[in-house]
Amino acid sequence: MKRPRASAHDHRVPAACLIVFLAIWVALGIAPSYREDWVLENLPTFLGVPLVVLGYRWFRFSDRAYIQGTIFVILHTIGSHYTYSEVPLGDVVRDYFGLARNHYDRLVHGAFGFLLLRPIRELGFRRKREPGELATLYFSVAGVSWWSLIYEIVEWLTAQVVDPAAGKAFLGTQGDPWDAEKDMACALCGALTAAAVEWAIDRRAGAGAPRSRR
Repeated sequence: MKRPRASAHDHRVPAACLIVFLAIWVALGIAPSYREDWVLENLPTFLGVPLVVLGYRWFRFSDRAYIQGTIFVILHTIGSHYTYSEVPLGDVVRDYFGLARNHYDRLVHGAFGFLLLRPIRELGFRRKREPGELATLYFSVAGVSWWSLIYEIVEWLTAQVVDPAAGKAFLGTQGDPWDAEKDMACALCGALTAAAVEWAIDRRAGAGAPRSRR
């Protein structure tokens, strides 16, 4: 049995997300603050975005997953343009509240957990038969945490092996020896918050579904 083709209406949201992202990515890639750091920061983008685009033929995420994923990669693109430790918005917040550092990287790590839990959930549990709701959310949170850990390791290895000279700006620790652990904690908190939102949405959808007759 052939897989039914998606209608033109089904393509609108993914296509719009891709167009918006590419427009912002190209604009911010023209003259980044540090070209070497921009290249390093965009390695995951160079890999992840083409995979999602090429994989669209075999697997389509929900519209909400595409929108949330696009918001995240835009936040990451802004960080790669300035380097995370020098994003102007983070400087404004730091100065206004008298903080010790620019916390834009913490914002993006939290957004990673909050925004990407839905795509990870859909990718990992895409078949009709799923485990229980708690198990689904648990493994989705675990998936976000795992990818956050992998990113921190890849980030460190890239800075050491590919371009040690750009490593300091790329890592963006800002003198904090616990930077990686705090970044992962932000991602975990974001994922847990997203799991709570998903739980509430599932509960509402279940309450509104018609009851089957026996």
